[in-house]
Amino acid sequence: MTHSNRRQFLRATTALASSTATGAWMANLASLGQASAQASAVSDYKALVCIFLGGGNDAHNTVVPIDAQSWRCYSATRDPAVIAQLNGTTPQAGITSIALDQAALLQINHRNAQGLNSGRSFGLHPQLKQIQQIYNQSGAAIVANIGPLIQPTSKADLNDPSYPLPTGLYSHNDQTATWQSLGREGTTAGGWGGRIMDSLISRNVNPTFSCVGINSQAVWLNGTQTSPYLLGTGGVFKMGSNDGTVFGSTAVYDAVRKTASVDTRGEPLVTDYLRTASRALSSEAALSALPPATQAPWGTPGTTSATDPLLQYTEPADGKRYLNPLALQLQVVARMIAARNQSAIGAHRQVFMVNLGGFDTHSDQLKQHASQLAKLDHAVGYFNQCLAQMSGGDARPQVTTFTASEFGRGLVNNGDGTDHGWGGHHFVIGGAVKGGDIYGMYPKFLAFDGEGGFFSEDLLQSGVLLPSLAIDHLIYTLGKWMGVSEADLVGTTAGTGIASNLQNFDRTTWDIGCMV
Repeated sequence: MTHSNRRQFLRATTALASSTATGAWMANLASLGQASAQASAVSDYKALVCIFLGGGNDAHNTVVPIDAQSWRCYSATRDPAVIAQLNGTTPQAGITSIALDQAALLQINHRNAQGLNSGRSFGLHPQLKQIQQIYNQSGAAIVANIGPLIQPTSKADLNDPSYPLPTGLYSHNDQTATWQSLGREGTTAGGWGGRIMDSLISRNVNPTFSCVGINSQAVWLNGTQTSPYLLGTGGVFKMGSNDGTVFGSTAVYDAVRKTASVDTRGEPLVTDYLRTASRALSSEAALSALPPATQAPWGTPGTTSATDPLLQYTEPADGKRYLNPLALQLQVVARMIAARNQSAIGAHRQVFMVNLGGFDTHSDQLKQHASQLAKLDHAVGYFNQCLAQMSGGDARPQVTTFTASEFGRGLVNNGDGTDHGWGGHHFVIGGAVKGGDIYGMYPKFLAFDGEGGFFSEDLLQSGVLLPSLAIDHLIYTLGKWMGVSEADLVGTTAGTGIASNLQNFDRTTWDIGCMV
């Protein structure tokens, strides 16, 4: 390519980029490289929806143990008045209780099918009323004390400086990358949602829509062969403005579309770029099949996203109703699932990712955490109803939603909040879930020394949870349900499968057991 032609190409690509109202349209080009792949004859549908709770969700105040021994440890660690009462002293000034009121907790049953939590009883945070209902109706399960592990790890193992541990424990960036890809900060590919779809890509008519992110890209969606397609809460990111104009002109918009579809130079780099742009335009046309946002069951006719009562949650702090950003994201996911059988989409396997931040509760724990859990609860209940009322029939057995977060938090009160932790508890929700139970062993809450040390083998300094289940266990369990082969999930040797650490664990523990 000559210098002159390079300049022409750069001018063409720059003009194309500047005509785009958002960089998301350009980012979607990366997801189109396999749009010509052929789908196998698969008539069923399954999807994973990851709700990532950014900041590190406080699992200790999400799923709370209320058996007598556990409650003594929990309340004494989080409430300075209880600590003072036990010690016969005056409560320390400047420390606010972050313990929940036991009477306000939402009680849940657990079948204890695995026999790991005998004699234990539990409650959910008071804001999780809809999740409690779904759980008690066997539509949701709790996976206890899960986090990044390279191999089974005990408290004693942590005294060995050579023992293999995940990189960057307690770091937001590192642990976000680890939870989503089993990699370290800076990882851009190998997300386990994307790698699951690498294995299943041939099942989709249009592979472009295999991995779908709402509003932002995440490494979880980015496989080695697949890349995320981005949608906004308003729907499709279109070339130009969403009203079909560029610089307010439909004529300019049409001209740009033509420019992006016709190769007038025949040079390889230009040809490849324009081919990709043409696929992007085709994808934009395909997504015209998305049903309107105001259509039932996910929307209310005659409203907008800002006024639709279905998308509003009640803020615990003031009792008022506000637009729920997580529900708005899940509305787009529901519309995408509703359009799965459209010929231009033809999806049989999909993964989606949505995000809710605000969980870094170093201070103002009770108020901030309650607000975020209220949003989570409303959004999960809303999405559950959307799936139940799909026009093609109840889609809940075909869609599994789960929560994730970069880490849990410490049990110890830091004054008015909690500090970074390791393990945490998460929800798995859907019609294919063996619900109404807690999977894995809930941590033992035993006596503590009053200085942040705990005698329990499950609680590290400051009440940080030492995980008993690895992220790899969740990958294997959900990947198996999606139809990924064991060879792809586990690999031939340690480090080669999607769940790359799983071969370091006892084979009998690979499947968490929460899916039918």
